[in-house]
Amino acid sequence: MKILVINSGSSSLKYQLFNMETESVLAKGLIQRIGIEDSFLEYENGSGEEIVIEKDIPTHKLGIELLLETLLSEDHGVLEDINEIEAVGHRIVHGGEEFAESAVIDNQTIKKLEDVADLAPLHNPPNIMGIKVCQELMPDKPQVGVFDTAFHQSMPEKAYIYALPYEYYKKHGVRRYGFHGTSHGYVAQRASKMLDQPLEELKIVTCHLGNGASVAAVKNGKSVDTSMGLTPLEGLVMGTRCGDIDPAIIPFIMEKENISAAEMDNILNKESGLLGVSGISSDSRDVGNAAAKGNHQAETALDLFNYRVKKYIGAYTAAMGGIDAIVFTAGIGENSIETREKILEGLEYLGVKVDENANNCRGKEVIISTDDSKVKAMIIPTNEELVIARDTMELVS
Repeated sequence: MKILVINSGSSSLKYQLFNMETESVLAKGLIQRIGIEDSFLEYENGSGEEIVIEKDIPTHKLGIELLLETLLSEDHGVLEDINEIEAVGHRIVHGGEEFAESAVIDNQTIKKLEDVADLAPLHNPPNIMGIKVCQELMPDKPQVGVFDTAFHQSMPEKAYIYALPYEYYKKHGVRRYGFHGTSHGYVAQRASKMLDQPLEELKIVTCHLGNGASVAAVKNGKSVDTSMGLTPLEGLVMGTRCGDIDPAIIPFIMEKENISAAEMDNILNKESGLLGVSGISSDSRDVGNAAAKGNHQAETALDLFNYRVKKYIGAYTAAMGGIDAIVFTAGIGENSIETREKILEGLEYLGVKVDENANNCRGKEVIISTDDSKVKAMIIPTNEELVIARDTMELVS
């Protein structure tokens, strides 16, 4: 079975085509700058051949049409007929409370997604757009939605309810939902296999650290708490997001700076985090380079990032009544040796000891704690696209 996985954003679209018999990637790439000048498609087939097609791509429909043409190309393609694609799996950021697991998409599903679109206004509308385009271009192919929020629907009410008037939860769905669920679930399962222990018997803290970052407490295979909230803004320090702050700061700054709610929202989501504190960049590598040269704000930004992750690990250890493993994943988690060192530094009391030689690696699935560590620390590269493909195959088979 061949399955196309699509992650549709407002002006970009990531894709991977899987052969599910071997779970191998036949082709993958990215369409960038949809509806903007200088748009292009990046494409790589399973043979490692890479091409870039620069072309005006004003709409998602034209972008997906170009993608399908490339997959069928005599020169670079991996398909002889479009009907070889048997299903399409879509990453959907917010499923609200409606979706605790992946679902086959029909008109009722789309209606439910549109009903919760105001909870993720930057993400759900383009996700829905990608679904509708694929329905139009491949009307006989089943479409499946895999939700970032689904894995966290197992959280108990005490973890997801905010201490606000309860009516806001009942009327508007104001609660913690959490994100990166596909990633947290995947790496927790891989951790249990690496440890050769049943997932149902483990207490794991999973750290998805990238430009967007979150931590989850996974107890007995279920998410019992996570750092992101109603939106992806809550929790850790991120590339441009502030994470946890005193909510009274918001009206205080709005009044002092005479700015609107929309301007304040933009500051919190796009001008804060590593970028805001360092004044350098939202990319941790750039901030690291500046810190190495003695830039105080850059040093502070990295210290703050690492400290916040460490705090959440401690909090979630308490919430689960213990811990067996700490998992690092995503761009920073998989690749930043120093970030992992700094986060784990001082957690020896939990029973984790870092093996410096094992930790001296990037992007590998490996245990980075010493053999005698009571708590194992590990790197597990995430593979959200494979999870989407697996769920899609399971639902349409």
